[in-house]
Amino acid sequence: MKFGIIGAGAVGGYYGALLAKHGFEVHFLLRSDYAHVLENGLMVESKDGNFTLEAVNAYCIAEDMPVCDVVIVALKTTQNHQLSTILPKVVKENGIVIALQNGLDIEKDISDIVPHATIIGGLCFLCSNKVGPGHIRHLDYGSIRFGQFAPDGQAAGITEELKMISDVFTKASVPVHLADNLGKARWEKLVWNMGFNGLTVILNVTTDRIMNNEASLSLVKEIMFEVIKGANACGYDLEEKFVDLMITATRQMIDYSPSMKLDFEAGRPLEIDEIYWRPIHAAKKSGFDMHMSRVLAYELEFINRLNK
Repeated sequence: MKFGIIGAGAVGGYYGALLAKHGFEVHFLLRSDYAHVLENGLMVESKDGNFTLEAVNAYCIAEDMPVCDVVIVALKTTQNHQLSTILPKVVKENGIVIALQNGLDIEKDISDIVPHATIIGGLCFLCSNKVGPGHIRHLDYGSIRFGQFAPDGQAAGITEELKMISDVFTKASVPVHLADNLGKARWEKLVWNMGFNGLTVILNVTTDRIMNNEASLSLVKEIMFEVIKGANACGYDLEEKFVDLMITATRQMIDYSPSMKLDFEAGRPLEIDEIYWRPIHAAKKSGFDMHMSRVLAYELEFINRLNK
């Protein structure tokens, strides 16, 4: 099979490099890194062992890429407006698109662009940063939880396509978990993302600083509990004890700046719509006001515009 990587940053660059390292045919769509990667390869500095892909199938425009059986979308969601011109050119008829992105309803947007493709969502539990052109630094964790998108919003179950993708990533040394209900899995990831992404920007700290301060820890827990109530309002059965699991996982994590914090520091647009506004609006439509999350979203909008 041919694999296409759209967005070769901290997420797409890392997983795409692992697939290529383990013998899969991988094609990378690059922008600013194109010339550097073509000449120097793609370097991954990892807690599991450093490696460099010396020869990379690199392209700077989608028209030059081959049609791929599986296309992995790992762009920032702020760049998703590009997908309508990219995906039809690179996705095989009845191929598979995997969305390795944060937020809610990502898969629905992609399905509207390539309606004949199988759409899979991937929830990455990964501490990884892009630290330079063609240079990915993998710091901690690395697993992916996959779930298949169903147009009717219902649980798709564990499909044959999910099993195939699981087998591929497992062969590439990626820990994989499968979710029979992608919507629920998305909300579970939002519990951490809505809690920590925005606060690290607003408070201008890394995750460990939030965890080691009683006031900020209480705040992040309250936000997480609110996200669970939002998920419950939307019909997803998340229990409050899930917050304790996320807090425990974060305690075990290295000092980390989430993607939104890094985007803020680099002056890039923040992923506020997909990570905050979409779940806020979904919960409101179902009768629940995510008040604390809404306050965070407004603060982030102010910071985002000021940062530009």
